Amino acid sequence: MDLRAFPTFRIAACDLNGQMRGKRVPASFASKLDTGAVRMPFSTLNVDLWGADIEDSPLVFESGDADGIMRPTERGPVPMPWLAKPSALVPMSMFTERGAPFSGDPRHALISVLDRYAARDWRVLAATEMEFTLVDDSGMAPTAPLNPVTGRPLHGEAILSLAQMDAFDDFFTDLYDGCEAMGIPAQTAISESGMGQFEINLNHQDALRAADDAWLFKALVRGIARQHGFAATFMAKPYADDAGNGMHVHFSVLDSEGNNIFNNGNAKGSDLLLSAVAGCIAAMPPSTLIFAPHGNSYDRLVPGAHAPTNAAWAYENRTAAIRIPGGPPAARRIEHRVAGGDINPYLVLGVILGAALIGIEDAMTPPPPVTGNAYEVEGLPRLAPNWDAAIDTFESDPLIARIFSPQMIRNLVMTKRQEQEVFSRRAPETHWLSYLESV
Repeated sequence: MDLRAFPTFRIAACDLNGQMRGKRVPASFASKLDTGAVRMPFSTLNVDLWGADIEDSPLVFESGDADGIMRPTERGPVPMPWLAKPSALVPMSMFTERGAPFSGDPRHALISVLDRYAARDWRVLAATEMEFTLVDDSGMAPTAPLNPVTGRPLHGEAILSLAQMDAFDDFFTDLYDGCEAMGIPAQTAISESGMGQFEINLNHQDALRAADDAWLFKALVRGIARQHGFAATFMAKPYADDAGNGMHVHFSVLDSEGNNIFNNGNAKGSDLLLSAVAGCIAAMPPSTLIFAPHGNSYDRLVPGAHAPTNAAWAYENRTAAIRIPGGPPAARRIEHRVAGGDINPYLVLGVILGAALIGIEDAMTPPPPVTGNAYEVEGLPRLAPNWDAAIDTFESDPLIARIFSPQMIRNLVMTKRQEQEVFSRRAPETHWLSYLESV
């Protein structure tokens, strides 16, 4: 894509909440993107949900709010189909003045984990299942949008309903066209169990590219929804009494010859798969903040609501936090089912893959797989029960310290504590306005 074809284009990096932070720049900047001419303060990637600086952050006054250098990612420019006038977005990552990756950049956090796999001559393939809800946000609370065919509000569950999918055919046609234009490998779409809730699966590919796609996909869905007169949200729990939005992650690992290290020729999977599962189980409770980063996230994490609340694994069992799907042994993989739709995809992939690698490095052995309803199994490790506990556990856990840098841990903890304080001063019935299109 020739950026000089546009009067202006955008550059953006991903902050800790998964929001795009960047600039609108003139076409003349196209030749400068690789030179270090584009700069932003390091603190830009460590602002709160509303874009405010973090009070007492060492990235602000203590360091003079110094600039980092922005460089394009391997993705290159992509179109922005949700805008009325053609333009492009160039995904960026942040570096220090000396060229080192800025450890407060979520994309770099994932890359540092993937580098540890690469040191073993391994490559991670990943895919995501993206759930979102279409809403009418014109009133004092989110409500179901109007069915474009009948003109009446949606009501009740419509699991795998083709009629509901077809009612929003114009929206989904534009969404798939946008995915194709942006190089996002959208696969099947379904009507989910929530009111106005849908899911689109993104295909398996290199884990870093999968995280990039999830990040871009969320912006695309929101933008296309607005073109069609409603909003799209990835909030973990848009309605208190309805299904929440999740983001399931599937991953496998290939060796230098392209063989799946999780495959042992049968349904059980290899010892490496079992160790990876054990690492994910061990790190799951202290990782809760990554899977549930907002106050609203914990409305989703309740027993029996199709969202895992304990650290369990199983074969072909969707009540467990970690599921080993069936199918051909050569395609053996892990499905991690905990994360909400409101997450930062780079941090989620980073903590899942980092935990799996710790399990392999330490030759961990998982507990026995559960059978039946995992919600009813007693004695399992529990996810953090609330936002406050999740922050505290994340800050001090030794497994988290083996996955993320001290700076990343500190920045995220400070951000979440500031957000807690801001929300405590706002009426609960208004909280959805902050989350609707920002998570």
